[in-house]
Amino acid sequence: MQSANEAAFPWLTVLILVATVAALVLWLVKPLHKVARPVGLGVSVLILLGFVAAVVSGFDVSRADEVQLTELYSWIPQIGVSIAWGINGMGLVMIALSVVLVPVVLLAAWNELEEETDSRAAGYVAWVLALEAIIIGIFAARDVFVFYMLFELMLIPVFFMIGRYGGAGRRRAAVKFLVYSLVGGLIMLVGVIGVYVQGPGGPQGFLIDNLAGAVSGSSTVTMLLFLSFFIGFAIKAPMFPVHTWLPDATEQAPAGTSTLLVGILDKIGTFGMIALCLPLFPEAASDAAMAIMILAVVSILWGGFMAITSKNLMRLIAYTSVSHFGFMILGIFSGSSVAMTGAILYMVAHGVATGALFLVVGFLGRRGGSYEISAYGGWQRVTPLIAGTFLVAGLASIALPGLSGFIPEYLILVGTYQINASLAIVAVFGVILAALYILVPYQRVFTGPKPDLSVPDMDLREKVVAGVLIAGMLFLGFAPAPVLDVVRPVAEISAQNITTQSQDAAASAADATVTAVEGSTK
Repeated sequence: MQSANEAAFPWLTVLILVATVAALVLWLVKPLHKVARPVGLGVSVLILLGFVAAVVSGFDVSRADEVQLTELYSWIPQIGVSIAWGINGMGLVMIALSVVLVPVVLLAAWNELEEETDSRAAGYVAWVLALEAIIIGIFAARDVFVFYMLFELMLIPVFFMIGRYGGAGRRRAAVKFLVYSLVGGLIMLVGVIGVYVQGPGGPQGFLIDNLAGAVSGSSTVTMLLFLSFFIGFAIKAPMFPVHTWLPDATEQAPAGTSTLLVGILDKIGTFGMIALCLPLFPEAASDAAMAIMILAVVSILWGGFMAITSKNLMRLIAYTSVSHFGFMILGIFSGSSVAMTGAILYMVAHGVATGALFLVVGFLGRRGGSYEISAYGGWQRVTPLIAGTFLVAGLASIALPGLSGFIPEYLILVGTYQINASLAIVAVFGVILAALYILVPYQRVFTGPKPDLSVPDMDLREKVVAGVLIAGMLFLGFAPAPVLDVVRPVAEISAQNITTQSQDAAASAADATVTAVEGSTK
């Protein structure tokens, strides 16, 4: 008999298989290499439509805190491994972000791939589709072992997307990305083994639901297991001081790769903190929360200062993301349901705004031949649409009211203030730095006398890309209530894992804050 949360149709498995098979076909069938771009775009749109159909037919928003669309298949019962899929409200919005950004990236990279040979263009499209399959699997995985396998498997497409299709220093950047990620993965493997040993065991011993609370207490062993997961996710997030791989990767990677890397893949770090670290190790997470929050504030300020000093636009955007991830992690470990709601919403809002920044800088670099700020000046008079899109995305990144970054950043700061006013006040300086690291580069690149050159502004495909992302920023800025309705129940349950006695006093004010925000946007 079908359970309340079981999928009537295996949507998640089908979506993963469609992306995987399409990637394999593009690699292996040479006649398709000439039409790889339209085929890849068509498959990604089909996956988007399939996900919409799955949500409409099977996901109950009123029970967003529960895992739904579940599928369970026995895989290796001897060691307790199952192929288990399912999503709650957080998984829903993260997969939604992913399946929207993938076709946007393929459309944005259309002209760049046109300059490649057919086989290389087909290879890139295939890697993107393979990565999409892995991403959906990670956000839907309910088995810790399967989650870890996909977490590591993700490195392969990204390594080749940087190392084969990036800039002059692409090999060094790809190796640095790989080394950091492998080290984080090996550290996390210790935790994966540890939670199984300390868990209930059995043929489904790696299921997250079975392990939740099984590794309880504040012992040294529990703290070490928590840290093994947290460090792996902090590297991915990226969080100070294990963030240094990111600027090199984004400087050398194609703009579309950077968009997927920072807009989606790095969210696996914050997603894992919420989905694994908090439910598996609630006491250890509570004990470590203050130290992590301090590091998060350091990330906010460090990323802001480094962005201000950056002379390369891609590195600048990477450092802004270090700052933004600091806000997310601050919200996650504050123990406030308000701040946690803001952190999850920020994961989506950041993906849209930062994705737009990377892609529009890619459009600019393709015309100007450089990502160095000093190579430009007065380009607003030459490419007004590119300049306008950069400005809108930048303003969304610095949390201008009415755009995607404002409400999540507001919720994080308000929720954190209710728990720890000092850290919230220091974090506010990150907002001030944000204005500098976006508006000053905009002034240097786009304002001033008109340069003596003639280059085309956005073409039709690039206008569609910009239009979709700007629409997303406006939607999350003016009408975020539907997303808040989905993520708030997950945030409330997740925040309880690290709520301390002093934090309980803020609970009533927290509920009032989110309710007021939702009411003002409906």
